[in-house]
Amino acid sequence: MGISKDYGKLYFGELPCGEQNSICDVPGVLVGHKTLAHEEIQTGVTAVLPHGGNLFRDKVPAAVHVINGFGKTAGSIQISELGTLETPILLTNTLSVGTVSDALVRYMLRQNPEIGVDTGTVNPVVLECNDGYLNDIRSLSVTVRDVEEALNSASVHCEEGAVGAGRGMSCFGLKGGIGTASRVLEFDGVPYTMGVLVLTNFGSLEDFTICGNRVGEQISLDLASEEDKGSIIVLLGTDLPLSARQLSRVARRAAVGISRTGGLCGNGSGEIALAFSTAQYIPHESEAAVLQLSVLSETCMNQVFRAAAFATEEAIISSMLHAETVEGRAGNTRRSLLGFWP
Repeated sequence: MGISKDYGKLYFGELPCGEQNSICDVPGVLVGHKTLAHEEIQTGVTAVLPHGGNLFRDKVPAAVHVINGFGKTAGSIQISELGTLETPILLTNTLSVGTVSDALVRYMLRQNPEIGVDTGTVNPVVLECNDGYLNDIRSLSVTVRDVEEALNSASVHCEEGAVGAGRGMSCFGLKGGIGTASRVLEFDGVPYTMGVLVLTNFGSLEDFTICGNRVGEQISLDLASEEDKGSIIVLLGTDLPLSARQLSRVARRAAVGISRTGGLCGNGSGEIALAFSTAQYIPHESEAAVLQLSVLSETCMNQVFRAAAFATEEAIISSMLHAETVEGRAGNTRRSLLGFWP
């Protein structure tokens, strides 16, 4: 059943989890982090690779859905137009998008000498949240080397909590960060995996809900509630054969998981979901004019939607339960949810 990792029998839907309960349960998906944690610098980079090969030459179907667009994402326009992803996905803080994008371009250029010469350019994908409460975001401390370390450290094990891009993030007035979860589905006797990774930086404490219980109302006796004006990035990866159109539908269901935790998508928030499938690659160049791709029957999509919604919900809670208390800029502190855990 949908049981949380190490925190008792929290119920997040009826579908079973993958072996690690992680986006890395999707075959081929790799995750790496670079964490910067020193006094007022509390930030970092997280890299998600849909597969370990050359993404520019072997693209994957993808889609982006904007729930509330107060964000500075790079690369989403081309994904929406062409329905493919051709670079790793990088997460970082808001003011580091430029540096991280530049580093990702350089990474892709090293892999592909034909870019900008014998073929077109490359579409780097970078998503962000504002970690300025804990991190001195004006210091622009993330470097090209940090991005390279995050990419080079990518593996089949996804660390969670106050790591990588999640180091300085806040969630429901407590410590947020990186969280992940997965669900296993079966169609025609074949198992498939839906994996979710989140970067949580949103929510008002009074709305915070775990498995239907409004726990934030109890915690709010100890901490002052704040306006919901943060952000969340939701990455949904699967080995189901889904088209870009179907992936767009899946990405929209991230909003269900967010709302189940008490997120209301405030006016100043940025909730962005990106979904991709590793089931089949789209070649950058093909001798054939017509490509044949498999797609899941629309009659099966309800189970996929459930997997996306419940995995998103659990990933959010997991991001908080794995994050320790962090003190950062100007002495600002975000306390770990574990300090209030029964």
